[in-house]
Parts: sequence; structure tokens; C-alpha cells
Amino acid sequence: MKLAVITDSSAVLQDAAQNEHLFVLTIPVTIGNTTYIEGKDLSVEEFYQKMAAEAELPKTSQPSLSELEETLARLQKEGYTHVIGLFLSSGISGFYQNIQYLKDEFDGMTVAFPDSKITSAPLGMMVETIFKRYEAGVPFEEILDKLEQEIAGTKAFIMVDDLDHLVKGGRLSNGAALLGNLLSIKPMLYFTDEGKIEVYEKVRTEKKAVKRLLEILQEETKNGSYQIAVIHANAPQKAEEFKELLQENGIDWHLPIVSFGSVIGTHLGEGAIAFGISPIID
Repeated sequence: MKLAVITDSSAVLQDAAQNEHLFVLTIPVTIGNTTYIEGKDLSVEEFYQKMAAEAELPKTSQPSLSELEETLARLQKEGYTHVIGLFLSSGISGFYQNIQYLKDEFDGMTVAFPDSKITSAPLGMMVETIFKRYEAGVPFEEILDKLEQEIAGTKAFIMVDDLDHLVKGGRLSNGAALLGNLLSIKPMLYFTDEGKIEVYEKVRTEKKAVKRLLEILQEETKNGSYQIAVIHANAPQKAEEFKELLQENGIDWHLPIVSFGSVIGTHLGEGAIAFGISPIID
């Protein structure tokens, strides 16, 4: 078996970023009248700076269908026998639905497109785990089976800081945002089982919201082993303080701090902090 993994630039990758069998589709983002490719001509910090300066929200596109098709054709020529395409959640992008027909277009190559139902750090965790199993000689069907178990147990919870930004995105009315700001309400969002971003609960004051994030993480990880990442929307100091809080409460596993890129940053606005978890499946 010669396996390739294709993902998109919303995935936060660590060791796998340098893997010769990994292929990453770009996601364009338009801010004002200019279109950028995050990671090439737009850093995460620049994205948040430019977004703050615009009255309208950035527009993120899907990954390119033609780029995916060209990548699959190239992999077929290079002798790959198996491909896993793992992209951002179908709940926040139509890309997953649009690519399904490609699975049967390449003779001699088995192609699978599971729905990750997530993005960012947890999506990157899944990619990393696929390669670890491949390098250990795990059969393709078993890799897919364990991946589906990971997907079912992967979660992310987010504390949103910028209510005005949610108004821009149509997720909150002006009146609700005004009241929320007066009451210091911090909405907690999460990825549902269908991979959509919805409100989980609302907490008054940031201090209580951060404590609630900790409680949710403790609840979600009490019955198993997980990879965990702290994620932030251009709020590195908040993320570092949240990581320290986790460590003080006995969550001292490896805790990378990563940034939300343009896809999720456009939904959340600046100042959000979150955690993402993915179960470790034997």
C-alpha cells in the first residue's frame, strides 16, 4: 500500500507538515477587495488586523475542487494505491458534499473522504494519527475504522469574546449584543455531532467562562485518553493563561497552543479561546 493524505489549510499540522505523502489544499480568503492565501501572502496576525479594519466580514472560499482533482490525478500517476482526503467539517463548508463523486474516478486507487466534522488543531491531530498508523503497517480499512472512532470522539468548545463580531456574522442581533455587552455575557460555542458551530451555553463574565471551559474539558476527558490543544483567535496571552489553568488542575498532558485561522476566525472574531480534543484510539 502506498498511502497519501490530502487535507486543507484550515488544519493545524505539526510533524505531518513535512511528510512527503501529505498534500494540502489552500483556502482563499477575501478581505475588502483583496484575495489572499493564508500562510502564503497572509499571516494569521495580518488576517486579524485586516479583518478589524473592515466593516464587512472576510469571505472564505471552499478549497478548490479542480486542485483536488489535479492532485488525485498526480497521485494516481505517482503510483499511490490509497488516498484519504480529510477536510474541514461538512457543517461549515459544502466542500465535503461536492467532492464525493471523485472517489470513483481514479482506477486502481482507493479513495476515501470521511467527514471530519471539525477543523483546526483536531483536524491536524487526525492527519498526524493516520500517518502514524500507516508507518506502523496498519491495513487501510483498519486506519479508516479507527479514524471514524476518532471523529466520533473529537470535540471543540469555544469562548467568544467579540459579540459585535457575531452581529456582523448574523449569529446575534444588535439588541442581543448590546444587552450581552452590558451583562458581560460570553457565549460558549461548540462543534455539534453534525459538525456545525452552535451555541452551547452563555456565561456571565470572562472569568466564569474560562472556568466553565475548564469544567467542560474535565467532563469530556474523564473517561479516556485524549490529545488536547489550546486554540485562540489572536489572543496568545489568554491562551497561555488558560493552558496554565489546565496544568494547575491536573491536565498536564502535552498542550500545544495554536491559532484559529481565517476560516474559523471569520466566524468568531478576535479574542476567542478554545480547546480541541481528539481521543487516542489503541
